[in-house]
Amino acid sequence: MAKKSWIARNEKRKITVDKFAEKRRALKEAGDYEGLQKLPRNASPTRVRNRCSLTGRGRGYIGQYGVSRIKFRELASQGKIPGIRKASW
Repeated sequence: MAKKSWIARNEKRKITVDKFAEKRRALKEAGDYEGLQKLPRNASPTRVRNRCSLTGRGRGYIGQYGVSRIKFRELASQGKIPGIRKASW
């Protein structure tokens, strides 16, 4: 489980990105890079980290399912992810 502060910080970044998305798009289209620099650092979408929705783990994230590789394996073994089955040959 990731620290609660890291998860909260990432959520705060998501809110900031959404808040400034329209303004960033307009500044980019206008080519006003000085205006872009004056926006908050966390307004950039690249500052948001993909995290597991169950544990908050930042590494080994599987985007299609929104969970980390560890939780994905657990859920798949339990049969809780539709269409996923452990391979055997």
